[in-house]
Amino acid sequence: MKNIIIIQARMGSSRLPGKILKPLGDHDVLTYVVERCKKIKGVSDVIVATSTLSQDDKVEDWCKRHGVSFFRGSEEDVLDRYVQCAKIYEPDYVMRVTADCPFVDFEMANEIVKLMEQEKVDIIDLDGELPRGLAVELISYQALQYIHRHGHEPRHREHVTYYAYEFKEEFQRASYSVPVTRRQPELRITLDTEEDYALCKAVADYFKDPLVSSVDVINFLLKHPEIANLNKHIQQKPVV
Repeated sequence: MKNIIIIQARMGSSRLPGKILKPLGDHDVLTYVVERCKKIKGVSDVIVATSTLSQDDKVEDWCKRHGVSFFRGSEEDVLDRYVQCAKIYEPDYVMRVTADCPFVDFEMANEIVKLMEQEKVDIIDLDGELPRGLAVELISYQALQYIHRHGHEPRHREHVTYYAYEFKEEFQRASYSVPVTRRQPELRITLDTEEDYALCKAVADYFKDPLVSSVDVINFLLKHPEIANLNKHIQQKPVV
């Protein structure tokens, strides 16, 4: 079973431009994401997939400096970017990660990969709510190609796996039970606004380790509500 990780990353952001290369601890946001993805077992390649826009030349430059594989494709049709990137590697499964999640849970991702090895389905569903910013998605390359052929609405092209959740009956599925230690959906550990950045900086400055366990991050925020509340009021953009 060949698994790859594709990290979607771009400099454009309406609320926090350039967020993925902002300083974080002693590194930057993209370093956190890539290094955590490299800790996921059973994965042959970690690729940063950015757009062909000139502003994303900085992402390509970052990848070249850090020896990280990259791909450039459509900015708006993220689904096509994923499919064209995956085509190069011919994987069995693709793990989707977004570059605005610097504390993505690599330990939980390891368990999801193991489950997929056992079940060999199209997609793994998460049973239980996580803090926003920790989840990964694991989907078969075959299912991704199916979505590419059938998902024509803008929401399907922008949100890579959305079609698979909207039309659940069209896919074989297995369920992963989110551990109790991670079931804190009121927490927001992602990066889309200045308030999000303030929270992520506080976490990074405290632990000083890009590979800190996501469970430790959750517990830190539960013990420090003054930090957890920095971005509590932020509303996630709706899918349209």
